[in-house]
Amino acid sequence: MESVISTFHMYVRLLVAQLINFAIVFFVLYFFAFKPLVKVMADRSEKIDKSLKDADAIEKRLALTERERAEIITAAKKQANLIIEEADKRGEVRKGELIVKAKEEIGQVINNEKAKLIREKAETLKEIKKEVAELVILTVEKLLNEKMNGDKDRELIKKLVK
Repeated sequence: MESVISTFHMYVRLLVAQLINFAIVFFVLYFFAFKPLVKVMADRSEKIDKSLKDADAIEKRLALTERERAEIITAAKKQANLIIEEADKRGEVRKGELIVKAKEEIGQVINNEKAKLIREKAETLKEIKKEVAELVILTVEKLLNEKMNGDKDRELIKKLVK
């Protein structure tokens, strides 16, 4: 071993001093640089892991929210269709009611007009009969050249009836 030491010019004291210096530098670097650096890296790794987990949770919540949104939209469409169908049914019922009411009103108007026509016809017939009677009386008076009264009228009617 001495041959190695003499060949490479290694001194034991110098080697021990360098080992002690190395150990001191190693411990200083270990406690003041390496340990804090490892701690920062571990914290950073934890933050990254936490961020990834949070991202996964957010992605799951987003997918769940999308499904819920789709379900809500589907339910809203169904409800809207039901409301539209119900409104259509109500509209048809209302339309039928209005048609029936209009028919009734038209029937009433027609009946009123028929009654009015019947009354007018009766009044017209009365007036025509009255005018015809007056014309007959005037004609008979002219024929007989005398004015008719109730007694003469009866006599003439009796003669004509026989």
